[in-house]
Amino acid sequence: MSAFRSCSRSIRPKMASNSKFLRQFAFRMIANRSNTGGNDDPALFCQDLVRKHDYEGYLNSFTFPSRVRNEYFALKAFNTELAMIPEVTSQSTIAQMRLQFWRDSVKAIYEGNPPQQPIALSLRSLTPVVPAYHLLRIIDARVSELKRPGFVSVDDLTSHAESTSSTLLYTLLSLLSLSSSSLYSHAASHIGIANSLAILLRALPFQASKRRLFLPAELTAKHGVNHEEVFRQGGNAKGISDAVYELACMANEHINTARGMFQGQRLPLEALPVLLTAVS
Repeated sequence: MSAFRSCSRSIRPKMASNSKFLRQFAFRMIANRSNTGGNDDPALFCQDLVRKHDYEGYLNSFTFPSRVRNEYFALKAFNTELAMIPEVTSQSTIAQMRLQFWRDSVKAIYEGNPPQQPIALSLRSLTPVVPAYHLLRIIDARVSELKRPGFVSVDDLTSHAESTSSTLLYTLLSLLSLSSSSLYSHAASHIGIANSLAILLRALPFQASKRRLFLPAELTAKHGVNHEEVFRQGGNAKGISDAVYELACMANEHINTARGMFQGQRLPLEALPVLLTAVS
């Protein structure tokens, strides 16, 4: 990775005006980065990536039918790869190049010509059942996240959660041939939003250690939260507990809404693997 960053710094001035070259460069570098061992067994590569970086998602895989488990890992690995891009790249330009690689890759996958990259190769078998626009929607949300880190309002955060976590659940419903159910899709929407809020809250200490705070500005202003105090004092900073509590209550409301859709009836076994993500 250090060689990649050093190389990018030396050539960026020369290629800044050539977007086509940027895309080609990113395509080659990202594909080559994952070639070692990955292309020999793409399914195992995806499974290992999820196990290392999304252990709850790894455990949830065992609730999915074995016939679609490789596809499950492909989708989760795709989502994990995109979510990790801001953390593993030090420059916004490089991160945008990597996201452009995935945008181009999705198009190539659905045209029957995936790049030689293990996640892309694993996604091939999904094309008959998972619409490309779901994958592109997740990419678009990550691009927006790069361009405008942080959230102004709770609505901004909710919209981002719908475009990432909820959309990933829509792909899993498609994988199980359940996407036509408005009930399941509606429940998945709320569960995905709740998951995103929970992930944001759990990551607060780590993000604060990196001098980042992704709570919506609407909430921090309401509760008088000062970013610098959070970075220095953590959970003891003024107003942070109230802001966290309010966001946690919002997540709980979404879970309760999803739960209420099945009140008085047994949870449908066919959709249980997707609905169980609410447990994590």
